[in-house]
Amino acid sequence: MKKIGFTIGKFAPLHKGHQFLIEKALKEMDEFYIIVYETHLIKNNVKQRANWIEKLYPKAKILYAYNPPSQYGLDKESVKIQIDYLKSIIKNIPVTHFYSSEKYGEYVAKNMNVIDVRVDPERKHVPITATKIRNNTEENKGFLENIVYNDLKK
Repeated sequence: MKKIGFTIGKFAPLHKGHQFLIEKALKEMDEFYIIVYETHLIKNNVKQRANWIEKLYPKAKILYAYNPPSQYGLDKESVKIQIDYLKSIIKNIPVTHFYSSEKYGEYVAKNMNVIDVRVDPERKHVPITATKIRNNTEENKGFLENIVYNDLKK
């Protein structure tokens, strides 16, 4: 059976923690999809953020999440809203695995009937978050590839 994984994220910005997850998934899966969510957290639009991933990981397949639901959370209603939205993006792709480093991975995997793969949830391998980078890009630029850092500085 073909192993087809996916992950979701804003990648605002793409950093070494995201890359750690992507690289693990690309080694383990026959196909790997990355769903890039639209966000206004940074000035770099969804296409530009997806372009970082495409340049670094040409084997990954990019899907776009435009106008995502604003309701988040792990309550039943929020999970249903998010899962319905994800299913509308995944459509007929026969995914088998969901990769994340977050608690919501359990909910996505369960509701989409796929295997939950959690990667570095304690941030031990790559101790960074996108929020920390947005709050102080210069101090955390070591967690960014040059193509990302240069685009952030423009």
